[in-house]
Amino acid sequence: MQNWDMEAPSLGDIADIAEAARAALPDPWRAGAQSVLLQVADFADDDVLREMGEEDAFALTGLYDGIPVTQKSVADVVMQPDTIWLFRRAILDEWCGRGDVTLTALVTHVFVHELAHHFGWSDEDIAAIDRWWE
Repeated sequence: MQNWDMEAPSLGDIADIAEAARAALPDPWRAGAQSVLLQVADFADDDVLREMGEEDAFALTGLYDGIPVTQKSVADVVMQPDTIWLFRRAILDEWCGRGDVTLTALVTHVFVHELAHHFGWSDEDIAAIDRWWE
C-alpha cells in the first residue's frame, strides 16, 4: 500500500485492503470467508447494472455474486465460485464525497457488507446492526 497523495489507489490496492479485512475477521467468519473469491473492477459492467436496476455505475460499490450458505445444498452443482466484487471507481467516488471516513474503513465496510450476503444476511438484516449511512 502507498500514500495516495499523488496517485489514486489501484485495483490491487483496493484488493489488498479487502484481503486485510478478511484476514482480520474473527473465527468462524474468517474460515467461512476463505472460499469466497474477491474481484476488483473499476465499475460493474452494464449487464450487472441493468440486472440491479441501477443506471449510475457510481452507485454500486460492491456486489455478492453467489448462493448464500444458508441456501446451499450438497446436491447443488457449482457453476462458478461465490464472488465478491468491489468497484474501485464507485468506492473512490463515495470516499471523496463523504470526506468523513478513511479509504480503508470504506473498503472494509463494503467488503464485510457483501460478505454478510454470503452468510445469508439480507440488506435489512445488515442495516439493523450497521447504520453506516448515518
